[in-house]
Amino acid sequence: MIDLQNLLDDIVGDIQPFVGQGAAADYIPGLATVDTTQFGIAVATREGEVYASGDATVPFSIQSISKVFTLALVLAGDGESIWKRVFREPSGSPFNSLVQLEHEDGIPRNPFINAGALVVTDRLLTVTDGSAAEAVRRFMRDESANPGINSDAEVAASEARNGHRNASLAHFLASYGNLENTVEAVLDAYIAQCSIAMSCTDLALAARFLASNGRRADGTAFLPASQTKRINAVMLTCGTYDAAGEFAYRVGLPGKSGVGGGIIAVIPNNCTICVWSPGLGRSGNSVAGVAALDAFTTRTGWSIF
Repeated sequence: MIDLQNLLDDIVGDIQPFVGQGAAADYIPGLATVDTTQFGIAVATREGEVYASGDATVPFSIQSISKVFTLALVLAGDGESIWKRVFREPSGSPFNSLVQLEHEDGIPRNPFINAGALVVTDRLLTVTDGSAAEAVRRFMRDESANPGINSDAEVAASEARNGHRNASLAHFLASYGNLENTVEAVLDAYIAQCSIAMSCTDLALAARFLASNGRRADGTAFLPASQTKRINAVMLTCGTYDAAGEFAYRVGLPGKSGVGGGIIAVIPNNCTICVWSPGLGRSGNSVAGVAALDAFTTRTGWSIF
C-alpha cells in the first residue's frame, strides 16, 4: 500500500532543483508576474480521497487545461458530431500555429491546440445557447465542491487585449465556415474558460471523471466509458503541445497542460493528479510539473504502460 501523503511530501522536496526553472508566460501580461518559485501537487482518488502538498491550494489560471472540460461537455451534450470539424491527430507544431490550419482547409489537427479549442468552444456555445463559459465554470464548481471558482477578470482582460493570434485563428476558421457563432462570441467564451482560476486540489477533483469511466462526483453518468477512454487517448497524444511524445516517454500518462503552469494527469480506474509550477519550458509545459509527474509514476509504478 502506497502512502500517498508521504510520497507527495517527498516529491515536493525532491523536485526543488526544478522549481523556478523556465519562465512564466510573458505573452499574457496577466501571467507574466506570477512567482515561478511556487509548486503544488494534489491527487484525487476515484473514491474522492484527496492528498496534497506544497502550494496545492493556491489558485492559478488553468488556461489550456480548460480545453479538456470543454471537449467533455460537448461530447456529453452533443455526441460525436464534433469530430466532423476537428481532427484527433498530434500537431507537431506550436499550439497557436496558423500554418497547419491553412494547409488542412480550416480543420484543426486536434481539440487541444488553440484552433481546435476554438471550434469546440463554438460548438459548446451552440449546445448551451450561448452560456459556454458558465457551463464550464458550473461543472468545475460542482465536481470540486468549491462554489467560489470563477474566471479571473484581470487575466481575462489581459488575454483579450493581447490575443491577436487567437483572433486571427478564429477569423481564419470562420473564413472556412468552421464557426457557427460570431468570432467575438467564440473569443469571449474561450478567454473566459482559459482564465478560470483553480487550485491543484480543485482540478484533481474536477478531472476525476476521467479516472472513473465518465462518472461524476455524485456517481451519475456524465460520459460513456468509451468516450472517456477517447478523451484520455487524445490527451496522451495531443495534451502537452508539441512535446506530447516527450511527456508520454517521461510520465506515461494521459495529461493536459496549460501555460499557467498547471498539468492534469490521469491514471484510469485509479486517480487524477494535478501539479502546478509557473516556470515553463520551450513547449509551454511546467518544468517542475513534468519532473514531479515523472517522479510520481516512477516511484509508484502507476502508468498506462
